[in-house]
Amino acid sequence: MREVAAAARVSIKTVSRVVNGEPGVTPRLAERVSAAVERVGYRHNLTASSLRRTDGRSSSIGVVLEDVSNPFSSALHRAIEDVAVERGFLVFAGSCDEDGNRERRLVSAFASRRVDGLIVQPSSEDHSYLVAERKAGTAIVFVDRPPAFFDADTVLTDNAAGVRLGVQHLVANGHRRIGYLGDLRTIATAAERCRGYVEEMAAQRIDVNQRLVRLDLRGIEKAEAATTELLGSEEPPTALFAGQNMITIGAFRVLRRLGLHRRIALIGFDDILLADLLEPGITVIAQDPALIGRTAADMLFRRIDGDRSSSEHLIVPTRMITRGSGEIPP
Repeated sequence: MREVAAAARVSIKTVSRVVNGEPGVTPRLAERVSAAVERVGYRHNLTASSLRRTDGRSSSIGVVLEDVSNPFSSALHRAIEDVAVERGFLVFAGSCDEDGNRERRLVSAFASRRVDGLIVQPSSEDHSYLVAERKAGTAIVFVDRPPAFFDADTVLTDNAAGVRLGVQHLVANGHRRIGYLGDLRTIATAAERCRGYVEEMAAQRIDVNQRLVRLDLRGIEKAEAATTELLGSEEPPTALFAGQNMITIGAFRVLRRLGLHRRIALIGFDDILLADLLEPGITVIAQDPALIGRTAADMLFRRIDGDRSSSEHLIVPTRMITRGSGEIPP
């Protein structure tokens, strides 16, 4: 900063005002300082600035996601980032891969960098470890799944209602042998979706045939294997409900490979890229990750700004997008 001040022939305080975006500097003088900044090659050290700030803010937040490569998590991240950028905040993000220990390590890493807030898509079965972070002044919001043993703001999807809507749609189209492909039962959202399937089958007075249910399917390959097994059974399902986007991809691959994609109905939970370009297009129960992410970020920044009101728990509804696969009759 001394070199910039000398090059621009101004005081160090004037340089500080320009690089921090503070008022009190004429446009002409600010332009002269900015030119000197470029000439000297100065870069503002935000870490040093945060150490000197009286409010202790770092102008950064940490985001813990299930898997940043999953389209749902990616959309969450982008929506959060858009809100953060408008506020001048940097976003650190990492994947916990359904590993509670990895979740805690990520939170610890973000906390050591003095983030002002955390948005967590949780995997841990006990979030009481976050009490210390809250006492330290860190704002915390959970997305997609609720925390365990810890009260905090949450933004969730009505998972069970979404699955019930899909099952109703399949029954209305004449199906009674409806297979269900679910994610890990340890995941709160997966458990809720499976509950929605069981409840709606009962509401439709259809007995759940456990031979048509496959759970704990993690990833496309396991979904493919389970779908192949179901369709090769003596009484295969006439319709499938896939409880997660990667499972939907695996199920559709098998249907295409076996030439059954126009004979077996399929509905997936979560929209997937290019689902409308397939033949037939895949009918889905779509979440709104962009709205979930924006809502969670707005919640977080209210807390960072000092809101100390009781925890909020918001539910974002799903919607059905019919494209053809869910409308195939038995």
